[in-house]
Amino acid sequence: MKTICFYISEYGYGHASRCIALIGRLLSSEKGVRVIVCNHFSLGFLKRSLVSFKERVVFHDVATDVGYVLKPGSLQQDNDALQQNVKCYLDLIPGLVSDECRFLRAFNIDCIVSDISPIAFEIGEALSVPTVGISNFTWWSAYEGVLEQALLDEMESMYSKMDYFFSLAAENEPDWGRRGKHTYQFFCRPSDQREAKRIRRSLDPTWKNKVIFMPVGMKIQLGDMSDWPLWNQPDCVFVVSNNMAIHHPNVFHIPSDYTESQNVVAASDMVITKAGWGTVSEAILHQRPLIVINRPEMNEDRNTIHFLKRNKLCQLIEWGQLKDLNVREMFPAVPFYKQYFNEVDVIAESLLEVIDRNKTVKNEEEVL
Repeated sequence: MKTICFYISEYGYGHASRCIALIGRLLSSEKGVRVIVCNHFSLGFLKRSLVSFKERVVFHDVATDVGYVLKPGSLQQDNDALQQNVKCYLDLIPGLVSDECRFLRAFNIDCIVSDISPIAFEIGEALSVPTVGISNFTWWSAYEGVLEQALLDEMESMYSKMDYFFSLAAENEPDWGRRGKHTYQFFCRPSDQREAKRIRRSLDPTWKNKVIFMPVGMKIQLGDMSDWPLWNQPDCVFVVSNNMAIHHPNVFHIPSDYTESQNVVAASDMVITKAGWGTVSEAILHQRPLIVINRPEMNEDRNTIHFLKRNKLCQLIEWGQLKDLNVREMFPAVPFYKQYFNEVDVIAESLLEVIDRNKTVKNEEEVL
């Protein structure tokens, strides 16, 4: 039996979604795998998504990190509030590490995977368990230039204890991974084409309209956008996150209990989103035209947008342009120049190889 512990970042559903893809692949391909999922904000979403694996998944309610803090009704970062929240979080780290070690010792953990909570690497170090970070960024790089240096140094110290770094597309990080680095592009949950057709039929029974998917993230509250001219465009229907305050006959909300957003991407003709890696990955792997909302002050977004623009995978708009955007005019200008493949199988296999290799080394050391 291999027992793998996942520490999943708290910010929205993006980190959880891609971890669900990886966890699902691990549990489907290896009968002798058990997973412990550690998270707070997305825990209900994780439980609903992984319910079919029953007792092979243990869910542990713990706040794993801070994420971003945005100004009310905005996509812009609140630097002062972020600084305060991160400082409070770091003050709690020693006690949190102690509590987590006490919890995990009962499970005989083989590996700790983090996407991309820094506390996981402190826990792995304390338990002498190998750690794998998997992400397109770290919170250290996301906060660089925003937080005071002493706080950044604390976070850098935690990330420096990462044993292996599985980097994803658009990554622009230091050489994390003191025992190795693996490089990948995109992965996501597989879509169900029958379900995608059902969604499409429900949104556009005539099959004559353009379906536009516009998620902005489950931790973002933007206020009432019902009067935007965007929604009035003929021959277009829009699908948005269930937390978005929009009341318009052309706008449909994803049901709050619906977990498989990749099927909505597959049912859509275009995706409009902030530069969140999870939604971007789903759009690219389904080869959907992608419009990305620019947030130049955020390091993670800048790196993702730079990658997308360099590879001609998106068009960029400013937040202020969105309410009046002519969606129809955007379609001809977003061709796909490069095809990417879902690398979830490769990543799962690499993770299992890391575990097997470390088990072999441990057994040899015990013999000696």
